[in-house]
Amino acid sequence: MIIFIILAVIVAFVLFLSYLAYLKAYHNRRTKKKDASVLPDGEQYKATKELTDMLIREMEAIPFERVTIEACDGTRLVARYYHVADSAPLHIQCHGYRGSATYDFCGGNKLARDLGHNTLVIDQRAHGESGGHTISFGIKERLDCIDWAKYAVDRFGKDVQIILSGVSMGASTVLMAAGEDLPPNVVGIIADSPYSSPKEIILKVCGDIGLPPKLSYPFALLGARIFGGFNLTESNAIDAVAHSKTPILLIHGEADKFVPCEMSERIAASCSSKITFETFPDAGHVLSFVVAPDRYVTLVKNFIKEICK
Repeated sequence: MIIFIILAVIVAFVLFLSYLAYLKAYHNRRTKKKDASVLPDGEQYKATKELTDMLIREMEAIPFERVTIEACDGTRLVARYYHVADSAPLHIQCHGYRGSATYDFCGGNKLARDLGHNTLVIDQRAHGESGGHTISFGIKERLDCIDWAKYAVDRFGKDVQIILSGVSMGASTVLMAAGEDLPPNVVGIIADSPYSSPKEIILKVCGDIGLPPKLSYPFALLGARIFGGFNLTESNAIDAVAHSKTPILLIHGEADKFVPCEMSERIAASCSSKITFETFPDAGHVLSFVVAPDRYVTLVKNFIKEICK
């Protein structure tokens, strides 16, 4: 009886810590709408506030169509469709962890519009107007990305050229999608500041906030499985690009303190498809565009010129 009680206490304690890990890492209550003008912490972001605010205002002022689809698991997904030209290539743009479409893609969306391309700027599951409360670090999101690509083919026709684009978690999302059965219409992937795997970014962040990474990770793993309903090890960017046939443009800031540039180096080394890997000195997390806009724009334009008919 005593042994049973001890075991029950241990199990309850493990479940409790796993639930706390789920709440901290994956759960997003969204009790109020995220303000796109609220910057992340850090002096690097404060230095770019004026430009970011201008780009957000510009994006918000442009008419768009709100689009809704159902993910393969039944989750309601929402996006903004910005139409520029008939028969133009389409960018499907995926924002980052606890981010927003208008903040994370205010620059990338302008770049696509300036190229004369249409854009589908999605709210990742558990963000914005999309359904769900669990962020799965790209595990379920990569399948959502494929659902959006299939929607685009159904709506715009079999000749539409699709470019998957993402920043931070969104970048890892599109890279993980590269390892799946993508529609042939996906002609390229642009990934800015991705992490190599959900496991590695969780270990890194645990260390950043003062938790012992190796002791904390099992609870994050269990929390994802038991309370989030997903397997944290089901996919990762490194393994996915090793099976990819889609051309990839990989970008990372060398001064990224959140997602180390070394993660992109390992992704690039694993890639089996054609990859262009560029780093930006002095650029923090997802700040390469605002640190060196001319170089960034040139990279994207050259990449798109190579992949689009």
